[in-house]
Amino acid sequence: TTGILAYLNAGRMPFHYATGDDVLNPTGAWIEEQWQAARSLKAPAVLAIDEIQKIQGWSSTIKKLWDAQKRRKADPLTVVLLGSSSLQIQTGLSESLAGRFLLHRAYHWTLEESRLIVPNMTLQTYLSYGGYPGSYALLPNPAIWRGFMRDSIVESVISKDILSQARISNPSLFRQAFELFTAYPAREISYTKLLGQLQDKGNVDLVKNYIRLFEGAYLLKALPKYAAKAHLRRASSPKMVPLCPALASVGGGSEVDAGFVFESVVGSDLLRDGCETHYWRSGNFEVDYVVPLAGSLFAIEVKSGRKRGSSGLERFAKEFSKVKSVYVTPENYERFAASPRAFLERMAT
Repeated sequence: TTGILAYLNAGRMPFHYATGDDVLNPTGAWIEEQWQAARSLKAPAVLAIDEIQKIQGWSSTIKKLWDAQKRRKADPLTVVLLGSSSLQIQTGLSESLAGRFLLHRAYHWTLEESRLIVPNMTLQTYLSYGGYPGSYALLPNPAIWRGFMRDSIVESVISKDILSQARISNPSLFRQAFELFTAYPAREISYTKLLGQLQDKGNVDLVKNYIRLFEGAYLLKALPKYAAKAHLRRASSPKMVPLCPALASVGGGSEVDAGFVFESVVGSDLLRDGCETHYWRSGNFEVDYVVPLAGSLFAIEVKSGRKRGSSGLERFAKEFSKVKSVYVTPENYERFAASPRAFLERMAT
């Protein structure tokens, strides 16, 4: 919302902005009113509707208006739809608007972006509290910060975004699963072990469904093990990567190992940059992340200071061809985060 309003208020194009938060009777007729208001402006104009998911039947109404505009060959509106519920937005897009939209994802804030609000934020502070800029004013009081994150951010996403869209027979088990997933950042964890730690009954298919829902809400990503054959990747135990470090702090509290959080942040940066990202393990040998890119396999080791067993980079290079080794450390992290793809290509040995 802040970003699109800054763009519109810069005066590049005439625009009409409206938000579903202000609607007492949220129906398609309200969208048609906003559409007409935007069309009355000098072309080319922008129609921006915020919290679009709160309007009943929004996707079918947008489809009708968009298709009618194309048939008339009128001066087209640029239509920007914003929403805080990613699952509801994705459902509407897939149901009615196939082939009619370009999806822009607003990710959690990076360390560089966070410094726009907290100029002296260190990497260590970011690893403990980073990702949600609305919480930064509470950094002087970690207990209040954690309560805000738990009640205002995490619970809002789980209740309003996920549970309102998906049929979950046991919401308490669902919440418990989220706490468990985020308490083990950047860890490979078997489905059997996950089931063993959940207090209520469940099964592997249930856990996989939970993971898909959390991924759809952009809370975490379960990375598959790298293998030459796709079916072996699908059958592997997942490596859990919370998509911002604050989620690990909320889920695991002060007991979360900062080294694993740093490794998780590196993984989320790779995913943000659109990299196909895996991990690899064979016995005691492991590679933190494996990224196929530009005809090569980048084997990434995250050097966070925690003790390691046998390095897996050499073993991985023996099993696969065109392997390039890369090390990400706290010292070079900011260069990596600025452009992970470019960093990999530049730093590969």
